[in-house]
Amino acid sequence: MAFDPFDEETRLRPTGHEFGQDLSKLSIDEIDDRIAMLEREISRLQEARRGKENSLAAASAFFKLGSS
Repeated sequence: MAFDPFDEETRLRPTGHEFGQDLSKLSIDEIDDRIAMLEREISRLQEARRGKENSLAAASAFFKLGSS
């Protein structure tokens, strides 16, 4: 069986995204996959940030109560 560079099955698909990489070689489906992956990562980062903000607020409230 000959290698077909246009066959989606024979192309190696990267598992991640590298910032600044050449996007011209990606198919529309690959771009959509990258967008979805990055949106999930953004949501994960936002959730981690909210958790840290809540911890900071709780610690702040605790130490303010204890210093009166």
